[in-house]
Amino acid sequence: MPAAASSRVFYLLPGLGADERVFKNLLPLLEGEKHVLPWLTPEADETLPHYAARMAAAVPADRPCFLVGVSFGGVIALEIARLRPQSRAVLISSIPDADCLPRLLRLIRGTRAYKLFPPQWLKLFPRAGQWYFGVNNGEEYELFRQILRDMEPTYTRWAIHRLLHWDSSNVGHSIQLLGTHDRVFPPGPTPVEHLIPGGTHFMVVSHAPEISRILNALPVEN
Repeated sequence: MPAAASSRVFYLLPGLGADERVFKNLLPLLEGEKHVLPWLTPEADETLPHYAARMAAAVPADRPCFLVGVSFGGVIALEIARLRPQSRAVLISSIPDADCLPRLLRLIRGTRAYKLFPPQWLKLFPRAGQWYFGVNNGEEYELFRQILRDMEPTYTRWAIHRLLHWDSSNVGHSIQLLGTHDRVFPPGPTPVEHLIPGGTHFMVVSHAPEISRILNALPVEN
């Protein structure tokens, strides 16, 4: 294995309501050291910076690394990167700042519709979620249903609120990987470093080979 690959360190953060299962196709393809950061249970009325600080405890402050976040995990990666100057945030199916929040989510925030419909309702309509997240039939859909089944309502409600009201002022630079067919965070006028043809919001599973090639080529800075 090349020296650069052996020194590459990844800390991976799954998306909202998800866990390490979303990385099942990606992890075997990554070259270097790999750690999946499990979600912590939010404290009552916990702010996003405070939560990110607790998550950051698992990331050494003196070691260069990549914080690879999927969807809401990308937001947390950016917040952790504020506290870990030697880290670099890599966003998969996520947004680099709050200004990139799409119209639908801005509408949901403005109407406060997210307070009217409990997150667990998504468990009752998995096919609607399949369409929105761009999940293929077969093994992908079964994985998606398992994630929905295990979704924790308290954490999900907290995360949705924090995402919709994220203060991204002075957030650092990130490397963004976005799918051309992502319905949750569709490509907009903001430049994207890596646009994945045919990628959806679930592309960390469906397009793991393409994503791994990009991650394995990221330059290591010591």
